[in-house]
Amino acid sequence: MSDVQHALTVAATPETVYELLADASAWPVNFHPTVHVEPLEQDESHERIQIWAVAGDQVKAWTSLRELDPEALRITFRQEVSQPPIAAMSGAWVLRGLSDGGTEVTLEHSYRAVDDAPDDLAWITEVTDRNSRTELANLKALAEQAADRSELRLTFEDRVVVDGAAGDVYDFLYQARRWPERLPHVARMDLREDEPGVQIMEMDTITADGAMHTTKSVRVCFADERIVYKQTVVPPLMTAHTGEWRVTTVRGGVAVTSRHTVAIRPEAVPGVLGEAATVADAREFARTALSGNSRITLEHAKAYAEDISAGSQV
Repeated sequence: MSDVQHALTVAATPETVYELLADASAWPVNFHPTVHVEPLEQDESHERIQIWAVAGDQVKAWTSLRELDPEALRITFRQEVSQPPIAAMSGAWVLRGLSDGGTEVTLEHSYRAVDDAPDDLAWITEVTDRNSRTELANLKALAEQAADRSELRLTFEDRVVVDGAAGDVYDFLYQARRWPERLPHVARMDLREDEPGVQIMEMDTITADGAMHTTKSVRVCFADERIVYKQTVVPPLMTAHTGEWRVTTVRGGVAVTSRHTVAIRPEAVPGVLGEAATVADAREFARTALSGNSRITLEHAKAYAEDISAGSQV
């Protein structure tokens, strides 16, 4: 096994830092490498979760067991099911309160490569180092701005009800490679799906004023139910953007919901929206832009499924 440690000091209390680490559901917004966390089992001190995360230019998924100890300010983890080239991975987050009120954070990893292959071990070491440094930097920034976190984040939804089949709606959302021919605001789509249900996409979108911008995202697809995603390259106004397309059967048809969670980058607001702009202006700007595109997609998904239900050719 290879053992490594990464550490830094955070100007926030151990309790504040621990809370950020304990809430795995918020990792996709809090930590850049994490795409999605799916809870599987949980009690007061243990949890079993499935994680999708960016590793180099790939997306890796694994199942992890975590033991949470708020008294000792320690969270241990072990990958129950790893993905090659990782044969085994475990570690811990260890917090120590400092006399000035801050926290020393240590992130420990122990890992082994499949067949102990040297090249694979070097790749694991490189990715672990890069992601650990990124996560610690994210953690420090979040903990030190804890008082402002609620103002900098917003979550919102748009929803339509479709008189059609859930599978047809899901198919429209899943077949994103066809969006340039199906959606007026999508000019280009490059999509690859190396692992079933995990899509890496780069998309050019036309904005309301005619400008074009490029986004890069990773999507995790749960057949006929939902697609969760995270932008891996975000606009300057944001530090994070995650979302979900959810398809559920309701009375009268199928409900299709688009959900966004956005974290605003406050220092970027004047440069993007003008010197007089505020965080509240940035929240409204992000909501208007993202909701507008979501509503277009929802309406086209509705028309697609309802045309199929009515017997039209699509």
